Amino acid sequence: MNISFHGHSVIKVETEGKTILFDPFLSGNDQTDLSVDSVKVDVILLTHGHNDHVGDTVELAKQNDALVIAPFELATYLGWQGVKVHPMHIGGAHEFEFGRVKLTQAFHGSSYTIEEEQKIIYTGMPSGIIFSAEGKTIYHAGDTALFSDMKLIGEQHNIDVAFLPIGDNFTMGPEDAAIAAGWIKAEKVVPIHYNTFPVIEQDPVAFAKTLKENQGVPLAVGEILQL
Repeated sequence: MNISFHGHSVIKVETEGKTILFDPFLSGNDQTDLSVDSVKVDVILLTHGHNDHVGDTVELAKQNDALVIAPFELATYLGWQGVKVHPMHIGGAHEFEFGRVKLTQAFHGSSYTIEEEQKIIYTGMPSGIIFSAEGKTIYHAGDTALFSDMKLIGEQHNIDVAFLPIGDNFTMGPEDAAIAAGWIKAEKVVPIHYNTFPVIEQDPVAFAKTLKENQGVPLAVGEILQL
């Protein structure tokens, strides 16, 4: 399994002959090295409905005939846009041909904003995602505050890599993310959701140094982590 970081909360996983993208915010994201025209994707996993996570999902899904997996309300909304979807909800899991997906809690908001209409569309509860394939398990926390049930997530799952937001203001900051890393007990922790906007500027290397030895892995954009 190859895992790579592509700015903000965009994660690419290559496994079982499939390419999976988490939260593909590409257009308008000057931190990413991916473009809508060049990306080939089989599956898109969405944590919640905010524009900087849904990103280019509709265009990517249509041009690649990709399956979109998302919380129920968000999946329903995207289905109305002509996208092939599989709706799920928090606490539920499903076994796909490419791996197992389970949604967890996340403490945040979830809505899609159409700015030109000054319209906000509710897209259900936000989630984190636990993805397992090839005997490996990754946890994408999505946008979230620190919450005590992260301890339970760590107890229930042997997590190889956890992707945790560190940007502060809208999500956990570095201090709370460090606590989360201890509770989750992942082998590796990759910081996400930082430096995309001025208000979430953080130092991922400094964050990694606050974790236990060799746990923090601040990936450069496009850098691949092999499991």
